[in-house]
Amino acid sequence: MTGQPPSSRFTRRQTLTGLGAASGVALTGRRAFAQMEVGTAAKLLPGANICILTPQAVEGPYYFDPKLERTDVTEGHQGVPLALLLQVVEASDCSALSGARVDVWHAGALGHYSGYQGQGDERDVSTEGQTFLRGTQFTDAGGEVTFATIYPGWYSGRTPHIHFKVFIDDKNVVTGQIYLPDALSEYIYMQVAPYNTRSATRDTTNDRDGILQSSGGGRETFVAIKEEANRYLAALIIGIDREAKPAAKGPGGGPPPGPPPSGSPPGEAPPGGGRRGALVPGTDS
Repeated sequence: MTGQPPSSRFTRRQTLTGLGAASGVALTGRRAFAQMEVGTAAKLLPGANICILTPQAVEGPYYFDPKLERTDVTEGHQGVPLALLLQVVEASDCSALSGARVDVWHAGALGHYSGYQGQGDERDVSTEGQTFLRGTQFTDAGGEVTFATIYPGWYSGRTPHIHFKVFIDDKNVVTGQIYLPDALSEYIYMQVAPYNTRSATRDTTNDRDGILQSSGGGRETFVAIKEEANRYLAALIIGIDREAKPAAKGPGGGPPPGPPPSGSPPGEAPPGGGRRGALVPGTDS
């Protein structure tokens, strides 16, 4: 669906955009690991520790809703192909959650986010008006979505990561960040173009990333990943606990390092007093 207008199904669900998480929604931990029914995500990476789940994390300054329901988010951007499989489940019984909206967004091979000024190592690149590496899907009967993307690049102050939002309904939203193994990142950044064309040196690894470490820095924040002939496959199971109470503000609730972005991204600003996106309880954008 790349480059096509949003479908009517997406339009009906646009009311979810930008709504605050009015009741406490959280990501579950190891409880789901023991109870999870084996689905596509588990079958994709047999033996991998993919049922340890990602905690909530700060949204960051680079979210906007381009209103694009699509599987392929690359828009022709070069990089190592990555198939990202996410499964959303209920914490109460670990059953698959169908019909949930899932947004993902991340930086490209050169560390640029789409839609903003001030990108790049010298903060002199504008990507205003662009929507690459962003997209929305709705979970199927198995609670799953798959995105065709590229391996994310790094930018100063952060280790490589992929952002996601799960909109459960018009009140409940979960926001998180997904991480990748340092050894694989280092290999790709040193050996593969266009990642290795940058003059700047990566300054933050997983063990030095403040946002990752404030969320615990454990295995639950990492995808399970394996290599195929022409791409990597990455999977994560996301457990939703609707009964969780809002978290108190902590180190993970502040903005990421670096100055705020300049310029206005495309699309309408969501409601909520000018604050972009739906805020997870206890975090700030």
